[in-house]
Amino acid sequence: MAQQQSITYPDTKKVDTVDDYHGTKIADPYRWLENDHSEETRDWVIAQNKVTQDYLSHIPFRAEIRKRLEELWNYPKNGSPVKHGDYYYYFKNDGLQNQAVLYRSATLGGSPEVFLDPNKLSAAGTTALGSMAFSKDGKHVAYLLAKAGSDWQEGFVMDVATKQLLSDKLEWVKFSGLAWKGDGFYYSRYDKPDEQSKLSGKNQFQKVYYHKLGDPQEKDVLIYKDDAHPLRNAGVQTTEDERFLILSTSEGTSGTELWYFDTQNPAQKDFALLIKGFEYEPGVIDNDGDKLLVRTNHNAPNYKVVLIDPVNPAESNWKVIVPERKEALQGAGTGGGKLFLSYLKDASTRVYQCDYSGKQEQEVKLPGIGTAGGFGGKKEDKEFFYSYTSFVTPPTIYKYDISTGISTLYDKAEVKFNPASYETKQVFFKSADGASVPMFLSYKKGIRLNGSNPVLIYGYGGFNISQTPGFSVSNLYFMEQGGIYAVVSLRGGSEYGEAWHKAGMLDQKQNVFNDFIGAAEYLVKSKYTNPSKIAIRGGSNGGLLVGACMTQRPELFKVALPAVGVMDMLRFQKFTIGWAWAVEYGSSDHAEQFKYLLKYSPLHNLKPGTAYPATLITTADHDDRVVPAHSFKFAATLQADNAGQNPVLIRIDTQAGHGAGKPTSKVIDEATDIWAFTMYNLGMRK
Repeated sequence: MAQQQSITYPDTKKVDTVDDYHGTKIADPYRWLENDHSEETRDWVIAQNKVTQDYLSHIPFRAEIRKRLEELWNYPKNGSPVKHGDYYYYFKNDGLQNQAVLYRSATLGGSPEVFLDPNKLSAAGTTALGSMAFSKDGKHVAYLLAKAGSDWQEGFVMDVATKQLLSDKLEWVKFSGLAWKGDGFYYSRYDKPDEQSKLSGKNQFQKVYYHKLGDPQEKDVLIYKDDAHPLRNAGVQTTEDERFLILSTSEGTSGTELWYFDTQNPAQKDFALLIKGFEYEPGVIDNDGDKLLVRTNHNAPNYKVVLIDPVNPAESNWKVIVPERKEALQGAGTGGGKLFLSYLKDASTRVYQCDYSGKQEQEVKLPGIGTAGGFGGKKEDKEFFYSYTSFVTPPTIYKYDISTGISTLYDKAEVKFNPASYETKQVFFKSADGASVPMFLSYKKGIRLNGSNPVLIYGYGGFNISQTPGFSVSNLYFMEQGGIYAVVSLRGGSEYGEAWHKAGMLDQKQNVFNDFIGAAEYLVKSKYTNPSKIAIRGGSNGGLLVGACMTQRPELFKVALPAVGVMDMLRFQKFTIGWAWAVEYGSSDHAEQFKYLLKYSPLHNLKPGTAYPATLITTADHDDRVVPAHSFKFAATLQADNAGQNPVLIRIDTQAGHGAGKPTSKVIDEATDIWAFTMYNLGMRK
C-alpha cells in the first residue's frame, strides 16, 4: 500500500538560530525558510512538491476523483441581480470557468451582455476581481484586481455606457473598500514596498485618499494618515445619500474607532470623533436624516442598533432603536427605507424587517436551517434579491418584495446530485469546561452508527467569524463516498455574540482547541466513527486549529489537513498584516502572552519520536496574508519529528495566494489531491 511506502523526504538543513523570549531560549533551526526570495528556499519548495506529487500519483483512484469533482462543479452558478443606473448586474460562472463573469441586462431575465470578464485578464485565470463599487448615478464603476492570489490590488474605473476603461489607475491598494462621493471615491493604500519585501514585509502606515475621476494617482488627496500609529488600518465609507463620510480605524481584527464628517455642515472642517476605540465593534449602517444608525456591541455582547446624533455623540445621548436580543445580531442592511436585521439562532440565519424606528414589520420566511445573505438595496427599491444555502442545498436566489414581505424563487442551481438523498442534523455536545457547543453533521441518508464511518471535521474558531451552513460540491463528493461532513461552531466565532468570541481568544484560545477535540470525542462516543477514521481540516486560523489539535492529541485523528495555517505563534506578528492579529492572539513581545502562546503554538509543540496523523499541509507561494514560511517550517519540523508510518507532505501551489480569487482549475486540482490523500489514508475505497 502506498500509505506504507517508504518516503524519502528532502534533506532540510538546520541552522543555529536561537531567540531569547523574556529569558526563555527558543531554537528556530528552519528560520532560513522565511526568505521567500532565496535560491535555497525555491529548491526546497520544488523538492517537497516532487515528493508530494510522487506520493499522490500512486493513489489509484485519484483520476476518478478529479473526473467526478469536475462533473459536480460543472453547473451554472448565478449571483443575485443588483440594479445600478439603467441595468441589472449579476455574476455568472458557466460551470468550470476560472473566474465568474459580470453580466448585465436592461430588464430582469432580459438578454444578458458580458460587462466584465476577469478570465480575459490572464491566461491561467489567476487575475481576480476584488472590491467593486458603482457611482451613485450608475455611470461609472470602480473596481480592484488582484493577481496570483496576492492581497495587493490595482484599481481601475470603467465608463458604464461604453464599457471603456478610463485612464485612472491605482496601485499598492490593500485591505480597502471603495466609497463614492460625487465624481470620485475614497480608498486605502500603502506606500510602495520594495520588491524584496512586498510579499512578506510588515504592512504599516495605511493611508486613506480621495481619487477624482480622470486624475493620475499622484494627484489623489490625502484624507487620513497617522504617523504616530503605524500599525493601524483605516478606511472611509459614505452613507447612501453621500452626506456623511465615516472614517473607521482599527488596531487589529477587533475593536473600531469611528469618526465622521457631515458634508452639509459648513462649520465642520475636519473629521470629528463619533465613537472612541478600540474596545467595541461599532459600525454605521446608514444615516436617518442628520442622525446615524449604528450597530454596536457597546454594553450589548449580542449587539444592538442605536441612533446617534453626531453633534452630541456621548453614549448617554444614544437612542436604542433595536435592543439586544438572545440571538446575536450578525449584520444590518437597508433597502426600500427599511432595516433588515440578520440574526443567528444556533448558527442558522433569521432575518427581520423593521422600520427605521426599530418596529418589527415582518420576519423573512426562509426555507429551512441554512444561511441567507444579501438583504438590502437602495432607498427607492421596491424589491431586492437574496441567496439561501445549506449543506445540501446549492445557492438559491429569491426575489423579495419589501412591501408584502413575500419571497419568490428566482433562480435555482442544478447540480448533478439528488439533495433528497442527504440530510443535515445539528447536535450539541459538552466541551471540557462544560460549555455547550453546536455541530452540524451532513451525510447520505441511512447511515449506520457502527463506529466505522469516515468523518471529516471542519472548524475555524476565531476572529468573530461564524461557521454556518453552506454548500460545497467538494464536501458533497466526500458525502457521496459515505463520509460524514461535520462543522463545529467553535468558540472564537460570532455564533453567540461577543461573549462567545471572547471565550476563544487571547488566554482563552485553548477553549477553541478543546471544543474541536470534544467534537471528535463526541463522534467516537456516539458511535459515528473511531480515531482511525477521523480527518480534521481548517484554513488560516483554522490551520492553526488543526496544527494545535494534532500536536495536543495526535492519537485522536488519522488525517490532518492544515491549510495556509498560522503555525509559528511566536513570530506571526513580524510579517505582512500579522500584527493586526495580536488583538486576537496576543503577541510574544509581551512576557505573559508569550507564555500561553508557547503552550499551543503548533510549530513549538511538535515532539521528536511522536506518531502524528497522516498530514497534508497546503499553502501557496503568493500568500501574503499568512506567509508560507509558517507552513514550510511546520512541515520541515514535522517530517523530522514524526515517528510513525503516516506520511507528512506539503503541497505548495504556485501563482496562488491565501485563497480568495483562486481560479476554478486550481481549486479542483487542490480538492482532488486533498480527497485522494484523505480517502486513501482513511482506508476508503471507490
